[in-house]
Amino acid sequence: MLLIGTSVSITMPYLSLYGTGVIGMSTGAFGVFMAISSLTGVIANTMIANYSDTGMDRKWLILAAMLSSACGYTSYIVFDSFLGLLLSVSFFNGLGAAAMPQMFAYADESATESHSDDKTFAKSTLRSLFSLGFLIGPLIGTMLLAAFSYNGLFLGTTTIFILLSALVYFFLPKRKMAHKTKPKVQKPTLISEETKRLIFPFFAFILLFSVIAVNSMNTPLLIIHELSGTHTDVGLVVGLSAGLEIPIMLAFGALSQKLSNHSLVMMSCLVGILYFTVLAISTAPWQLIVAQILQATFVAVVLGNGLSYFSDSLPDSAGVAATLYANASTLGRLIGNLMGGFGAELAGFRYLNWLCVIAILISFSVLLIKRPKVMGRMEERRKVEMA
Repeated sequence: MLLIGTSVSITMPYLSLYGTGVIGMSTGAFGVFMAISSLTGVIANTMIANYSDTGMDRKWLILAAMLSSACGYTSYIVFDSFLGLLLSVSFFNGLGAAAMPQMFAYADESATESHSDDKTFAKSTLRSLFSLGFLIGPLIGTMLLAAFSYNGLFLGTTTIFILLSALVYFFLPKRKMAHKTKPKVQKPTLISEETKRLIFPFFAFILLFSVIAVNSMNTPLLIIHELSGTHTDVGLVVGLSAGLEIPIMLAFGALSQKLSNHSLVMMSCLVGILYFTVLAISTAPWQLIVAQILQATFVAVVLGNGLSYFSDSLPDSAGVAATLYANASTLGRLIGNLMGGFGAELAGFRYLNWLCVIAILISFSVLLIKRPKVMGRMEERRKVEMA
């Protein structure tokens, strides 16, 4: 997870510069490029999820996704046209998007087999390592770009995914699920009744992920253009938030032993409302710097406990639960980027935060009304022991 976060964040800050400056895309065309490549990941995840819980060895799914991601980043070196990049990157990175949810599903099943009561903490730890990679990756990307230009940047990411493929092949234990006795009750799929009951929470999480994307795009602009801040202020805000997210994520992962993930997510919504209210009424950059404890708490719970929110409702379908979480994240980022771009033009950098408050209020209301059916830990353990 640490290497995945590092590899993705090596290139992410520079993709827009590469697409517009080297390939010659317009900003609109680059937006279409990113939107289509994101949506293909959602489609691939959805198709794979319905088969991943039927006894397939997740090791090979993860390995195939890693190799596909390596091919996707190699495409930036091979193709120098918009259409060639669009087709190749969308196909390979779309399939590669399955790596994250399948790794979370693998970890979930491993924790279940070991009779662990710390599944949320385990997954929060993995998610925090992914976030830690985002602190490391941009620095590596800057050095690669300075030394070897864009080809070195993409080759570096490709190399990490090849290394990841080797680690998965040699060190990830096989799971002999296919040889287990077939359960009498069919496991939930993405179109089953159990999953349909999560459709409203799914949309609520899309909204939560979208405001996270809006914040990352809008807050630096708010500091510079509305609060007369400096780039140093922007760096402090971004760095402080990223640094606080990891320990807070681990803390709330451990706290899930005492409070349900549903309750923690509801609490994070209230914290998020408070944070965006501060942004909307702020008058100086230091207020945003102090408010990053609220931002980090909100983001840490949504990212760290969000997966377990779905897993609690689908304990027999780790792949489907992880895919719902991953798809909500992808669609949320897509909507958030559009909301941040057009919303800032229509409402302004400051008043865009009130739209975020409304979005979180809607999510809070949906989650309050559509409380998911959660299997208790004792009942889950009993099912595992009987199996």
